[in-house]
Amino acid sequence: MAAMKQPQRVAIVHDWFTGMRGGEKCVEALCEVFPQASLFSLVHVKGSVSPIIEGRPIQTSFIQNLPLASTHYRHYLPLFPRAVEQFDLRGYEIVISSSHCVAKGVRTAPGTLHICYCYTPMRYIWGLHDEYFAKGRAGLLTRFGMGMFVDYLRRWDVRTAQNPHCFVAISEHVRQRIAQTYQRTADVIFPPVDADLFQISTRDDGYYLIVSALVPYKRIDLAIDAFNETGDRLVIIGSGPDAGRLRQRARSNTEFKGWQSNDQLKQYYAGCRALIFPGEEDFGIVPLEAMASGKPVIAYSRGGALETVIATPECTTGILFETQTVDAMNAALEKFKHTTFNPDLLRAHALKFDRRVFKHRMSEYVERKWEEFVARFPQP
Repeated sequence: MAAMKQPQRVAIVHDWFTGMRGGEKCVEALCEVFPQASLFSLVHVKGSVSPIIEGRPIQTSFIQNLPLASTHYRHYLPLFPRAVEQFDLRGYEIVISSSHCVAKGVRTAPGTLHICYCYTPMRYIWGLHDEYFAKGRAGLLTRFGMGMFVDYLRRWDVRTAQNPHCFVAISEHVRQRIAQTYQRTADVIFPPVDADLFQISTRDDGYYLIVSALVPYKRIDLAIDAFNETGDRLVIIGSGPDAGRLRQRARSNTEFKGWQSNDQLKQYYAGCRALIFPGEEDFGIVPLEAMASGKPVIAYSRGGALETVIATPECTTGILFETQTVDAMNAALEKFKHTTFNPDLLRAHALKFDRRVFKHRMSEYVERKWEEFVARFPQP
């Protein structure tokens, strides 16, 4: 995919670079669309993201220099608004904020087009506040601090939602949430799945697979409880603050593999029976990676999963369960064992969300919005 026909001076602002998850895969693709773009981020843990991102100079905020920022950066959440507002973006014609937290709050000059690619309104202060800061989830000091600052953060979040000239949501689910939280309209461009990394596999090594950050809202605990009951083999790939708690919860049929490279991950997809996707996600690239490998998905019937896990006369890509309960998940698991899936159709469905599609749509979108912006606000 070529860069824009008339490259402008572009900045990409991402919340933090501390691991290679879905948002970072989007930034990686944006770096290919805009090869001269400058990168800005609150925190960058060197070596934690792909070579495409690591190869760019990344300007960080003062959060980078605070104690334990590389591992406990979320503890500085009340400081994030001030940190992101201090980025100097003068001289850039286009700013793309890649935002699930505060990146959309950057300040831009009057002659700058600001497009926000939004993964979700800030989950820490809206729908998932209790998942992160309820008793048992966070320490007393953290809960006290968030109690003091949550109203301020919500006011700031809503006010700065007026900063971007336009929003792009990663799914219809997120588009609706942007409308409810910010009273802003948004277009939808699905995140990319790098289908070329994966190949169709009919191998079955006898396990079900989870690929996820180990954080509360992913509901890995629900899957562990369900598999504790059935005794089926479950392999969990990923890391995060909930790792210790989840290991204590699991029985011997559940294996924790930690973080894995793309080559290793490809092999885990190839050998699994199905991917387990128990949380309510804003979109979810992981189910599409499984489908690109010819593997179906067992998913909670909310959020972004409804846009990728389908059952039509032409193609069935997985099984959905309606409630986040052990009984509902195990009923879906039992239904899965009596359902036949076509690996070729699963991969064909995943290709509709391929990285090339994302890059093409984002390039066209930014170019069109830039032309509209220049027509309204002629550049000197």
